[in-house]
Amino acid sequence: MNPLIEILKRGEDTIAAISTPFGESGIGIVRMSGPLAEPIAKKLFKPKKDQPCFISHHFHYGEIIDPQNGRPIDEVLIVLMKSLKTYTREDMVEIHCHGGYLILQRVLELVLKQGARMAEPGEFTKRAFLNGRIDLTQAEAVIDLISAKTMASLEIANQQLRGVLYREMTSLKEDLVEQLALIEAHIDFPEEEIDPISLGKMRQDLKRMIHQIEGWIASFEEGKIFREGISCAIIGKTNVGKSSLLNVLLKEERAIVTPIPGTTRDVIEEVLNICGIPVRLMDTAGLRKAMDSIEQEGVRRAKERVSDSDFVLLMIDGSRPLDADDMEIFEEIKEKKKVVALNKKDLPLKISLEDVERRFQENPIISISCLRNEGIDDLKEAIYHYLVHRDVRSSPEHLIVANIRHKTALSQMRDNLSNAVKGLEERTSPEFIAFEIRSALEALGEIVGETTTEEILNRIFEQFCIGK
Repeated sequence: MNPLIEILKRGEDTIAAISTPFGESGIGIVRMSGPLAEPIAKKLFKPKKDQPCFISHHFHYGEIIDPQNGRPIDEVLIVLMKSLKTYTREDMVEIHCHGGYLILQRVLELVLKQGARMAEPGEFTKRAFLNGRIDLTQAEAVIDLISAKTMASLEIANQQLRGVLYREMTSLKEDLVEQLALIEAHIDFPEEEIDPISLGKMRQDLKRMIHQIEGWIASFEEGKIFREGISCAIIGKTNVGKSSLLNVLLKEERAIVTPIPGTTRDVIEEVLNICGIPVRLMDTAGLRKAMDSIEQEGVRRAKERVSDSDFVLLMIDGSRPLDADDMEIFEEIKEKKKVVALNKKDLPLKISLEDVERRFQENPIISISCLRNEGIDDLKEAIYHYLVHRDVRSSPEHLIVANIRHKTALSQMRDNLSNAVKGLEERTSPEFIAFEIRSALEALGEIVGETTTEEILNRIFEQFCIGK
């Protein structure tokens, strides 16, 4: 009987997808995973010359043929990878075609006609997880790796892909299981009292774990900034140099700069890498009493962006005394996180630096000159250290939690262990303490995928592109 039919009868499915972006490129890849991968490849592939038939993990040169009429579709390189040494731990085949949309689509159609089905988003990585090649934190790291916007966010994703979070969770799990065993031994043999010294050590051990977990939770805000980026509105009155600063930071003439007040009428947005942080910069219209309806709309949009932004970059013209427009802006942003840029340091200072420092005691103040490109690196560093309270660039192996799912589970673990410590201090029932430790273990299991529901798994993998 045809091996394709035998496998189909057993109900073992094979998935396929185009794994490279749509568009024109030198190479495009059609990927298969599952028991039909090798039989389909053998049916569609015709080698250019006599060569061993599909040595695993070796490229073979030939053509993809339409089996109905024998016509070649494309000249390709094809590689068979036999399980278990593959991404999914299943048999896999990659067909490396020329990177045209029609070619890839046609090859995929032929693969699907031979019994494969279209892969769902993230299904290749989901199979890698379900087959035990990676844990759930590593699976999530794959999508972070793909969507990384800076080298810092790439390093955080790589850290998780290397299993740093998984190893920390495994070590913590071992400690929790040990504590649970002590408590359950007392439940099973209540006539034997637990040594007070052991109870004291248990409290210390649980408190140490809580402290460790709280450190990971505290890293979330920083991790989220690196992973998702942050929005920043450049704000100030007219002609303080907002557009000039945007151009200097981008190193290109993105915004129009003129001596005429009110030149910027609309909001200009660009994404910039500031010391590893993806920052969405918004150059806004100068805030003042609008001279016409167009400028009025620009001011309205500027205030809207200020309200929506994560923090603001306040620009003050050091060569002009502070006036009513400045005071109105200061009032507008008094509740916002902010970094202050004192521009035009190349000109004589006309404002009181002490006054500015008194108004913005909790905010970094950096003197710059957009005209001479001075102080810009200091401004970038000030933004970085204002948003990130430790320099993760110098400690890449320091665990940073960047996923809200991980933070939620860690918070649950912290609460469970805090309840357990409270129970030990108040001499409550050992069953209560055991329950809290078990609950902490369940939350830990959710992080690495040991106790995660199918709904959560689907929600995670549907974020992936098809073909990964």
